[in-house]
Amino acid sequence: MTEPPENQEPPDSLIPYDEIVQDSLRQVVKRVLSDVAMSGGLPGAHHFFIAFRTRFPGVDMPKHLLERYPDEMTVVLQHRYWDLLVDEDHFEVGLTFNQVPAKLSIPYRAISGFVDPAVNFALQFVVQMPEPAEEPEPAPAPEGEPGSNVVSFDFKRKK
Repeated sequence: MTEPPENQEPPDSLIPYDEIVQDSLRQVVKRVLSDVAMSGGLPGAHHFFIAFRTRFPGVDMPKHLLERYPDEMTVVLQHRYWDLLVDEDHFEVGLTFNQVPAKLSIPYRAISGFVDPAVNFALQFVVQMPEPAEEPEPAPAPEGEPGSNVVSFDFKRKK
């Protein structure tokens, strides 16, 4: 294997290695959450801090939390959580915020960080926010064509 000369940058890869690694590491989070859900709770002193982008498509959370955390939020899964459901592309969990219960649905691709401080384990993720889809402009309605459902009215006020 030859290395590039010292002052030359290696070429950009046509294979998205970073994205592949990020997806693989997100599978670690999914597997850990799945194991916890199947066992019915966290083992030993394990607990998780999960940071996620609140405006990522597919995130479902109460409006008051979204207003308070408009960009990113970190949740803690430790003692008081319920209904942990691990799905193919997201997980759902019930948590309490200021003594108010809330249900969250978080896509794995929205996760920016996962930490288990009990064992000093941490993963950081780059969250790629999808480009907003452009709304197609409505087609202009044909006026006056036979069978058209567009009707013009000319209202004039009588004095």
